[in-house]
Amino acid sequence: MLYWLTAFSDGGDFFNLFRYITFRAGGAFFTALLFGFLFGRPLIDLLRVRQKKGQPIREDGPQTHFAKAGTPTMGGLLVLSALIVATLLWARLDNPFVWLVLGVTMAFGAIGFADDYAKVTKQTSRGVSGRLRMAIGLVVAAAAGYAASSLHPGPLTNQLAVPVFKDVLINLGYFFVPFAMIVIVGAANAVNLTDGLDGLAIMPVMIAAGTLGVIAYAVGRVDFTEYLDVHYVPGTGEILVFTAGLIGGGLGFLWYNAPPAAVFMGDTGSLALGGALGAIAVCTKHEIVLAIVGGLFVVEALSVIIQVLYFKRTGKRVFLMAPIHHHYEKKGWAEPQIVIRFWIISLILALIGLATLKLR
Repeated sequence: MLYWLTAFSDGGDFFNLFRYITFRAGGAFFTALLFGFLFGRPLIDLLRVRQKKGQPIREDGPQTHFAKAGTPTMGGLLVLSALIVATLLWARLDNPFVWLVLGVTMAFGAIGFADDYAKVTKQTSRGVSGRLRMAIGLVVAAAAGYAASSLHPGPLTNQLAVPVFKDVLINLGYFFVPFAMIVIVGAANAVNLTDGLDGLAIMPVMIAAGTLGVIAYAVGRVDFTEYLDVHYVPGTGEILVFTAGLIGGGLGFLWYNAPPAAVFMGDTGSLALGGALGAIAVCTKHEIVLAIVGGLFVVEALSVIIQVLYFKRTGKRVFLMAPIHHHYEKKGWAEPQIVIRFWIISLILALIGLATLKLR
């Protein structure tokens, strides 16, 4: 919205700053951060009053989690509200990629909100049917995948870019939309599975978002793509404003989610933010890089899949408990120890993902 102030610029004044994506990204970051600090406590107090007993604790979960009984959930509302306000204020609203990513985020946030609402009202760890959530998520992802394919330049339409190999493009044809559905829904559910300890999911999400934001900015500029030998996707640079708002809102949320958490993110936040990461990867043609940058989420999801399949086949478990962060809890690791080590792993994977930009 503030980009429209450039209409008053003569090219050498303060209003000219709003032409620069990096300036507006900084504005989005601080706007979302301030929003989180200002409205975090009032929102938590409201959630505590409305939810009374807070988020239900799984009976088969680690015993240490029962001490968290009564903690309110749906804290993702804080991140999403800050993100939406910052994006609408600082991003170019005539950019279709901004609306695509924002739309996916809001849609998955609505799915998560419905699930959280069912859990707190019924006081059960089971909310909306998993099949229903998956079906709606796939519909949203299909629409996003189709929209992204129509926005990509002709040579990249329905193509899968392979990192490191600059000239390798795999033509997925009609399978591009199903592939995009897998990426977006997979990312949403992987982040959702990771959100099991105080602060565990939000920091890796911010790290991944920051990395994808840099990638989006790079692939959206001709000069950067020529230097880095990556595929040029005009318009994606504006996504950096969105990711900056996500990081600012995430930090505002982490202030209250740091151990011991005053509020949980809930499916409202985890599904929305995971969906956002998947949508950004599809828009920027960096779906494979997302699997590297978000490697922690991939491992968390795989640990659940492996556990379920192996148990059905043999009646035995590979891990003491899945997702894998619970396995380490069962082994006696302290919660902050798990969280910080997983943060370190996320940062390492993000740097590896960034390195693919220049490894050609």
